[in-house]
Amino acid sequence: MNILITGVHGFVGSNLVVALKRHHSLYGLDIVVPKKEGVVKTFAWKDIETTSFPMQQLPKFDAIIHLAGKAHDTKNQSASQVYFDINTGLTQKIFDFFLESSAKKFIFFSSVKAAADSVVGDMLTEDVIPTPVGPYGESKIAAEEYILSKLRSEHGELKVAMQRDKQVYILRPCMIHGPGNKGNLNLLYNVVKKGIPWPLGDFENKRSFTSIDNLCYVVEGLLTKDVASGIYHMGDDEALSTNELIALMCEAMGKEPHIWKMNRKMMEGCAGLGTLLHLPLNTERLRKLTENYVVSNEKIKSALGIDRMPVRAADGIMKTIRSF
Repeated sequence: MNILITGVHGFVGSNLVVALKRHHSLYGLDIVVPKKEGVVKTFAWKDIETTSFPMQQLPKFDAIIHLAGKAHDTKNQSASQVYFDINTGLTQKIFDFFLESSAKKFIFFSSVKAAADSVVGDMLTEDVIPTPVGPYGESKIAAEEYILSKLRSEHGELKVAMQRDKQVYILRPCMIHGPGNKGNLNLLYNVVKKGIPWPLGDFENKRSFTSIDNLCYVVEGLLTKDVASGIYHMGDDEALSTNELIALMCEAMGKEPHIWKMNRKMMEGCAGLGTLLHLPLNTERLRKLTENYVVSNEKIKSALGIDRMPVRAADGIMKTIRSF
């Protein structure tokens, strides 16, 4: 297949190139256009403008994977318009291009944060009514809604011709990790590496993660199998607690884990005081550190006809930690 990948130079894009380059011809679309091993050519965004001459010389693509976007930045939520300009605006642009192109498959990387900032109940499934919080999740759900609006008839039903001719997948992965990714796992790793005890051992939370290897496997499946269009959540099979994460990190470093089970009520009281005094540990941060966020991957596994993801959650996490 001829596959166009937007954001091809990012973490996920680079891993997809490695996973797909043996059996497919890959092209990139990015704000930077250096040569990349495994990529035939990288185009600039201006090259897909309908009025531009380069568009007339573009290859005939079979599939488009849209990764380009502004990542979730918890430190700076002030520049909210930038999220909509990039996450929503670029999605509108590339999806319009897809509808006019010869490509038959479109994979949009949204996020579970488009569905919910917090999980109510046991786990997050695709039938949840989206309630994003903040510009990242809100800009992603706006992009999803644009895609769906283009696929619906005036009566609100998916266009039959579109279902038959083109397949569209909205993928909502939870936190993606793998070698070369410097995310929140890396921050926790640095705390553990310094020997700083983890004081929240009394909170037995569970969170879902997405190994980059599992993600690449799912994308290849969507490209090569006849999977129905729709929204699919993505995560590893097993959810892990923060205590389990710390234990895995210590195992990788050959250290004993220092997990303190400080009294839960006392820690909640300290966090409340931290909110009043503007300290690093406040009620919101404690919630984020200790809440459950379990994402169901049953729908995507059923669609691909598999019982399990190829990589166990603990094995994927260990691979990422060892890369640190």
